[in-house]
Amino acid sequence: MAHGRIGRHDHRVTPFPPLPSRLTRPFSFLLVLAWIVQMGLLVRQAYFGAPVALAADLARYGSSAQWRGIYYRGDKIGFSVAQTVPTDDGYELQEDGRLQMTLLGSPSSVRLRSVARVDRAFALRGFSFSLDSGTGPTQVEGTLEGLRLHLAITTSSGRREETRALAEAPTLALNLSRRLAAEGLEPGKKVQVSVFDPATLRNAPMTVEVQAREVVRVANRPVPAFRMESRFAGVVTKSWITDVGEVVREESPMGLIVVRETAEQAQALAVPGAIQVDMLEAAALVPDPPRRIDEPTAVVRLRLRLSGVSDFPDADLQGAGQSVTGDVFVVRDPRTLEPGPRDPESSRFVSPEPFLESDAPEIVAEAHRAVTDAKAPRAQAERLVRHVHAILEKKPTLSLPSALEVLKTRVGDCNEHTALYVALARSLGLPARMAVGLVYLRGAFYYHAWPEVYVAEPDGRGLWLPVDPTLNQFPADATHVRLARGGLDRQAAILGLVGHAKVTLLDVDVTPGSIPILVGREASDLRPLEIALPRRAGSGRRCWDSSSTPHPIPPEP
Repeated sequence: MAHGRIGRHDHRVTPFPPLPSRLTRPFSFLLVLAWIVQMGLLVRQAYFGAPVALAADLARYGSSAQWRGIYYRGDKIGFSVAQTVPTDDGYELQEDGRLQMTLLGSPSSVRLRSVARVDRAFALRGFSFSLDSGTGPTQVEGTLEGLRLHLAITTSSGRREETRALAEAPTLALNLSRRLAAEGLEPGKKVQVSVFDPATLRNAPMTVEVQAREVVRVANRPVPAFRMESRFAGVVTKSWITDVGEVVREESPMGLIVVRETAEQAQALAVPGAIQVDMLEAAALVPDPPRRIDEPTAVVRLRLRLSGVSDFPDADLQGAGQSVTGDVFVVRDPRTLEPGPRDPESSRFVSPEPFLESDAPEIVAEAHRAVTDAKAPRAQAERLVRHVHAILEKKPTLSLPSALEVLKTRVGDCNEHTALYVALARSLGLPARMAVGLVYLRGAFYYHAWPEVYVAEPDGRGLWLPVDPTLNQFPADATHVRLARGGLDRQAAILGLVGHAKVTLLDVDVTPGSIPILVGREASDLRPLEIALPRRAGSGRRCWDSSSTPHPIPPEP
């Protein structure tokens, strides 16, 4: 196998009938990577180049360990290694990995570690998960006692604990394949399990179907395996696992592939120059047919068709200036919104959450510094937008965004801006929640996150107002197309769109006189001038950087 590249499906079918795509467990690295890529989780600086010192971590993996290479659209972006260690009353499933990739022009790297403690039937008893982008890990630990899950989230800013009551015992992605194998695999078998994702702190159903048994080529040798299809958080993936639950290959519709390799092949990461695909740029949606929006902040009404939104709750799609009928979205300029009857649900969005530490003394103090003497909710909401935009340095990074950690590092992209804003607003008693979806920038729609804040009026009325501290917009412009609302657990909801969604601009109404007329050209030629702008060395392209290379858009007739 050539270093840094992988070809298309290289499995040869034996007399067993072929089976459709699916996976027995959305392998933890694959799920977390998909979540990172699609949402553009960008916080503290992640350094690329010198290998991360994994020697001490990897030394515990013996000759029976399973090594895998991780690829995105043919480019190798990382590896993982896993093993099962017997304990007195069960097993410990261990998994480590490293990823390195390009996000919006900037190289980044991250380390992942998962440990699942299971009984002899591979039922989950406890787990730990950590993600480290170079400045210290964010770690999530869980212990299961019956249907009570005790959680602890640790970052460099401190430790928080909570207990959750579960409707049913969860499975961890790390132990699902072993558990299914222990129960017996046979073509046609279908199961639904409750899977807890430590990256999003969400317990959600996963459906798994065993569709056939075939032989795949892995590390240049044939391996009998069951081909399986699973659906989790809207993402359909496929995998091949052996009779004992070893995952030898996994594929996602977004171009991510995890394949069994030798230890030497797995650790042979591509050199920096060989990582060709910019993962966030590749996920951008260019309107089809291409159509340009010259000034997004001048849009007063946007009407577009977006495929693949049937699975999104209507409550997430409607409101705050947006209406949806079928697959057609209409977004109005939030500046035209009028207050309505008080929303009784707004009070749900003032409490702290695991990664939104609105009750932390540091968050409370920062919020009061930001609003100074402003008393009206609208004035406070706007000052928070300006403050968060001003204090955070814009750098692409990979992490789980914690508001308290973002306040400490003062670095981040859309998720970090949003998490910090929501926590600051809640600490002042302003209801605030996360919104995720698309925003138009430089000729394409990018996956993005921004806050919605509830602005109460003196007469008791109020309204949810979208704002964008990343882009320093109060309120956010009408090219923000919302797909989901809520905390970090809702961000995975858009994964199913990536690689499948298509957008068509139907109508773009702008403020009269807002279309620029460029001096030195005929009025009929409105193509943008190509002017070289000075840029800070080493900063790379960013989702908020309007000087980034735009997607090519032909001139309108």
